[in-house]
Amino acid sequence: MSKLFSLLQIRTILLKNRIVVSPMCQYSSVDGFANDWHLVHLGSRAVGGAGLVFTEATAVTPEGRISPHDLGIWSDEHVEQLRRITAFIERQGSVPGIQLAHAGRKGSTSEPWTGDRLITVENGGWKTVAPSALPFSEYKDTPEALTTTGIAELINAFKCAAKRALDAGFKVIELHGAHGYLINEFLSPLSNTRSDAYGGSFENRMRFLVEVIAAVRSVWPSDYPLFLRISASDWVEGGWEVEDSQKLAETVKNIGVDLIDCSSGGSVSYAKIPAKPGYQVPFAEDVKKTGILTGAVGIITTAEQAEEILLNEQADLIFMARELLRDPYFPMHAAGDLGDDSLHWPLQYERAKRKK
Repeated sequence: MSKLFSLLQIRTILLKNRIVVSPMCQYSSVDGFANDWHLVHLGSRAVGGAGLVFTEATAVTPEGRISPHDLGIWSDEHVEQLRRITAFIERQGSVPGIQLAHAGRKGSTSEPWTGDRLITVENGGWKTVAPSALPFSEYKDTPEALTTTGIAELINAFKCAAKRALDAGFKVIELHGAHGYLINEFLSPLSNTRSDAYGGSFENRMRFLVEVIAAVRSVWPSDYPLFLRISASDWVEGGWEVEDSQKLAETVKNIGVDLIDCSSGGSVSYAKIPAKPGYQVPFAEDVKKTGILTGAVGIITTAEQAEEILLNEQADLIFMARELLRDPYFPMHAAGDLGDDSLHWPLQYERAKRKK
């Protein structure tokens, strides 16, 4: 059996392989509700054989959306449609996961295919919030700096979202602490210039995340996994660096986080990121040295590449995005490429399986 198609148990949840459908924004919701697009999008990747299937970034408040068309879980009314999706994913033998998110200062933005532009309050947008009143770029609005009361309200919003995620049938939660969104904004010194208990020192900048983790863990079952996505580097001098990510891992692994999903960048608009196949894998390898499980991301497109990452013990899971957009059935094809017969195809598709 290949490493890519080996089992991995995290707490009581058993993944049938190491392929994860990474959270990918679809910008296809109305008022945060899941619909048939999300059922087919996520369901087809479960049919395709991925071990763990994550929703896109799912907003914990209406103002936490990136765009007006993001998925949401700020209301009990969102649960029913999500439950339909998790039930289908589980029937395919995959594990349903949800990424809980708040966009912070990068919210109130139009969909990428319409120009990724600021939507003003007058045009149906909203006032964004952040640790500090610093805009992401000259083309974005200046956010309101959160008060301590506002911070407490957002921590509670993550807690309530986690309770709804459980009701909706999810088995894994990932907190979105990457790509310049709210949690990441607190962590990075480039976006957090506060002088109170939530800014300044490394420990203070980490405080919001630590309190979110505690709030989520207070309602999330102890036998279910909690993941954290981070930007392991800002790719800017004076910003967050991989050594900070290792220090963060040392803390969060002791308060309920089971795996760190290691992405990078997004904190500032002027970062120069040398994107190439596997360019973020070293971050997963470095963070894994702290003793926590890690996920590798970033232009991973072939079975052989994914297998090598796992065999070299650079990561424990392979998070895939664009390749799974191109090919929902990548796991089936990857198993064939690796000569691994352990992945069970849906009975409805068995007759299409290539014979040796």
